[in-house]
Amino acid sequence: MKIQERTGAGNNRSSAPVQPTTGERLPSPPRERKPALAALAVLLILLGALGATMLVLRAGDRVEVIKVTADIQPGESVDGKVASVLVADDAGINYIKWTQLETLKKLKAKSTIYKGTLVIGEMFGPKSTLEAGKAVVGLSLKEGQYPENLAVGDLVAAYQVGNTGSASSSSDSDKTGSGSTGSAGSADAPIVEEARITNVPPTKGDSTISSTNKRFTVTVDESDAAALARAASANQVALVKVPGN
Repeated sequence: MKIQERTGAGNNRSSAPVQPTTGERLPSPPRERKPALAALAVLLILLGALGATMLVLRAGDRVEVIKVTADIQPGESVDGKVASVLVADDAGINYIKWTQLETLKKLKAKSTIYKGTLVIGEMFGPKSTLEAGKAVVGLSLKEGQYPENLAVGDLVAAYQVGNTGSASSSSDSDKTGSGSTGSAGSADAPIVEEARITNVPPTKGDSTISSTNKRFTVTVDESDAAALARAASANQVALVKVPGN
């Protein structure tokens, strides 16, 4: 009987939940898994690694090409005015490789090439290409007929000096017909107002003419070439630097 009473008493007990004792944590709800976000994170990591690998590979794919270190005027070669530089290889650009320097020295600039330019094949050819309406004139000058330190690319004016009487009378009709701004016999007006130096003698002198004369080459307007050539043949030309250099 006692056993039954105890059993019956247990059946009448309240079914209230058992409270956790002090110090115990409540069980946390299970976290929601997001496989799409995890896959996206993995994909971004892979893309970043691939991009870094491509950059490393491109950085190592370089070629040694020619860079201009000083201005090169039309008709000049590159001798002494270039250096080597490494650049990323690009099949779409016709770079001149450093190994081709000796061949490039035999060619002439088609137009002005400025300092810092990377040389490509289209810039040079077997001979220089003059602009329309231009002519090249050679001058044999002695000391006193040109300023010191003339360099290729300098802008000068050409004056007639010395005994100009005969030269003036023989060229008056030519000057009138050519429309030149100067007068060969005038001490105040130049034969050529603007001539561009395209070649200068070596610093050790030019022994092919004499011990004192030096050869210069200038580019002028075609209309001024005849008068300048006549004065040059009589050794009656002096060069003066003008603004614009």
